[in-house]
Amino acid sequence: MMACLLSRLPLQYFRRHSFLPCFFHSSYHSTAQLTSLLPLCRNLQDVKAFTSILIVHGLIKHQPFTQELIRHCCLQGCAELCLSAFKTIHRPSLSLQNSLLRNLSSNGLFKDAAVVYHTCRNSGILSDSYTYPFMIKACAGLRDSRLGRTVHGVVIRFGFGVNLVVQTALLDFYSKVGEIWDARQVFDEIPQPDVVAWNALISGYSFNGLDYKVLQVFKVMCNDVKPNAITVASVLPVCSQVNSFGISLHGLAYKLGYNEEESLIPAMISMYANRGDILAAGDLFATSARKDVAVWNSVISAYTRNDKLENAVAVFRTMLIDGVKPNMVTFVSLVPSSENLGSVCPVVMFHGYLVKFGYAEEPLVVTALISSYAKLGDLGSAEFLFRSLELRTLLAWNSMVSAYTGHGLWEQSLDAFRLMQVDGYTPDAISIISLVSSCSKLNASLPAKSAHGFIIRKGMDSNLVASNALLAFYCSVNDLVSAFRMLDRMAMKNIVSWNTIISGCVANGESEKATLMFHQMREEGIAFDEITLISILPSCLKMLGSAIHSYAIRTSLTTDVSLANSLISMYVNQEDLVAARSLFDEMYYKSVVSWNAVLTGYRLHNFSKDVVELFHQMILEDQKLNYVTLLNLLPACYTLLQGKSIHAYIVRRMIPLETPLLTSLMIMYAAFNNSIACLLLFDVGDKSNISLWNTSLSACLLLKTTAMAFSFFSEMVCNKIEPDDVTILNIISACVDLNNLHTSNSVFSYLVRKGFDKYVTVCNALIDLYAKCGSISCSAKLFDAMPVKDAVSWSTMINCYGMHGHIIAVINLYSQMRALGIKPDEVTYMSVLSACSHTGAVEQGMMVFNSMIVEGIRPRVEHYACMVDLLGRSGHLNEAYEIAKNFQGKSGANLLESLLGACLSHGNYTVGEEIGKLLVEMNPWESGAYVILHNIYAAAGKWGEAGNLRQAMILPDKPPGISRCAE
Repeated sequence: MMACLLSRLPLQYFRRHSFLPCFFHSSYHSTAQLTSLLPLCRNLQDVKAFTSILIVHGLIKHQPFTQELIRHCCLQGCAELCLSAFKTIHRPSLSLQNSLLRNLSSNGLFKDAAVVYHTCRNSGILSDSYTYPFMIKACAGLRDSRLGRTVHGVVIRFGFGVNLVVQTALLDFYSKVGEIWDARQVFDEIPQPDVVAWNALISGYSFNGLDYKVLQVFKVMCNDVKPNAITVASVLPVCSQVNSFGISLHGLAYKLGYNEEESLIPAMISMYANRGDILAAGDLFATSARKDVAVWNSVISAYTRNDKLENAVAVFRTMLIDGVKPNMVTFVSLVPSSENLGSVCPVVMFHGYLVKFGYAEEPLVVTALISSYAKLGDLGSAEFLFRSLELRTLLAWNSMVSAYTGHGLWEQSLDAFRLMQVDGYTPDAISIISLVSSCSKLNASLPAKSAHGFIIRKGMDSNLVASNALLAFYCSVNDLVSAFRMLDRMAMKNIVSWNTIISGCVANGESEKATLMFHQMREEGIAFDEITLISILPSCLKMLGSAIHSYAIRTSLTTDVSLANSLISMYVNQEDLVAARSLFDEMYYKSVVSWNAVLTGYRLHNFSKDVVELFHQMILEDQKLNYVTLLNLLPACYTLLQGKSIHAYIVRRMIPLETPLLTSLMIMYAAFNNSIACLLLFDVGDKSNISLWNTSLSACLLLKTTAMAFSFFSEMVCNKIEPDDVTILNIISACVDLNNLHTSNSVFSYLVRKGFDKYVTVCNALIDLYAKCGSISCSAKLFDAMPVKDAVSWSTMINCYGMHGHIIAVINLYSQMRALGIKPDEVTYMSVLSACSHTGAVEQGMMVFNSMIVEGIRPRVEHYACMVDLLGRSGHLNEAYEIAKNFQGKSGANLLESLLGACLSHGNYTVGEEIGKLLVEMNPWESGAYVILHNIYAAAGKWGEAGNLRQAMILPDKPPGISRCAE
């Protein structure tokens, strides 16, 4: 009766009337009466006051009551009081240990749970099958793989390894620390897993991103046990990957009677949202009979994930109007999505709501705010919020590490990572990802390898997320050996692992390895996605590229815009513009990248009219342009009026004239000899940008104003703008145009002082410069002094010797090149054959040409032209004619015309007559062939044939505009 009366009075009443001390002095109180006072402690201050009175009166060591006090302290979040009360007990009972572990783990106080567990073990308190699940749960919450494995060992040693509850807890633990392979081993050791164990395995695969495993396990599970609502809720999130399966699972839930389960409705809404079916998600929400905060949160999350923040905010306001109080999950969905609006104002608005509803100091929400402020550029607010946190969680530290990484502050990111460990937090996979990202940008191998050693030491090497991040790092720093070694040691690989290694091989120029990895991935039964195909496409040959296109069509991946754009780029690189345009025309939705891919193809292949026509079509379809569009369009202008029109369009649309666009305009005007426009654009450009100065030099070269190029170069040096290799190459080209050895020596001295003589490309240009200025000896000295020579260096020197008629030096250099194991390319062979042609070295030319064919290099028209010229000059007209007559079209006509002149000079009128007749048949309206053939007839004394040919040239049906040169 007294306990009932006491429970109705507030604690302040006892404080004011000093009743509580008297009650404690009374000898008639019982544990039940003491326990009845605990509900009066409705806040932290009351709990502290009540505990103080207990300590003063010596009742804190009363174990049954202390256990109830501990439970109440846990509910109030008083971890310190809870643990201090626990420490007063000399030898706590097993039930008290279990009760405390249960309460601490249930309230997320995982560190405190670990402390209690170690204290009890050190005190000799044994554990039972109720102790270990809570301790294992705490290890999972701490993401402490080493502690969890230690507890696992203790469990096995004391014979609790066969307990189903303990095994399920271990299964959940290994899943949450990312060691899913160990989780599967634990599951396989369970003789008869119940639905809870199956659910834990499914959740583990889902948590680690192994969606295909989730579906496999679910299908096997349905044969053994009946799934419950939690099972369906665990499988639903991965159903967005398989369109039909999600709807089938919805039907199964309806059939089993789970469609009204509170936990299932949010999962179904999320499933439809993940598939992009926002209408179905909205219908589920509208027809839901019970709309608790979880259902509201699920529909808000559905809108935010589908980039419909306005709808999410509208639902949030309706939620407030309906009197449903939002929780932290609500704001965790809304705050990060507000970043997409590109303004910090929505984040500030939600920050105000957080203060209003009392969540402004919750670590999870504050962490979301830190991340959002940082991503929107307000790093100051992010740092302020972080410093204001009384308890800095691991998630908050990770947010700051990521924030510094996102702003390019790599050093600060590494400092934050070190301070996090000083603060007592063990980095997790997210920390490792941020650290490795910073290391990639800094190209810092040592910290990244230290991080690799760290995760091995902490037992995190089976964590897929961390392993994939390190795999990406090794690929980014061109360390493919370490990347392949790591891939081989990974016990579990997902699609991200394969995509990373494939894209790494492509980025490092290892196309064959990328293709092998793709085939190996297919052999291991890993289903590729659009990222896989996008990664492999740049390395594909035509046949493989077409096969991948077929794969994409068969798996319905061609609807992905990014993949379609990559396929277009692949066809463009393979010079199959017909296939690229066909794929482009078939696309249902075209992004600006799609248009730019086709525009780039047309520009690279000099189809200027097609570029302009496609641009007009883009304007008609009201497509947004970007810089890439304009940068593709300007070089394609074939009239000055077109270029001015595009310039006017840029001005009219108020597109900022940033340096890449401005320099492209300058080159366009220079191509049409409009020097005034070039100078005006230069005046409005950013003078601190070296690209602007380089473009001005290139424009001067196009305008043939060499003196102006040197003026720009002098002004740039006076303004203390440091040149780059492009600047030097431009000024060397100006020296070639000037053809002045004194000026060339001055430029050479300047670039030696600046250290540019170490660049191979610059040395190659200098070799060519001195040869064209007449100093072949300087070219030879430069070539001999080069510590490293590429194929271009050899080709340039060979061409220089050929230019000066030193055929012996050409052949010697060519032989020396081959002896050193340097394989000549098409340009090298062109230089040697050209030198042989100019000097009449027939035997050497034939030898080099045959060597080219043996090396597997297919000769181009230019190589055959050199051979025809060489054979024609040396009088081997029959051999030359055999080569020339195999060509058709304009190239064949050019070869025959050059050979016709050689026939006239060598007096071989028989071959000349045959070539002349062939030329007249190929192009009857071309006057040049008529003239040379007439001269051959005249020289051979065939005056009748010459007269007939003369008469044929003045026929009246000859089209107008054709020159009658024989008249």
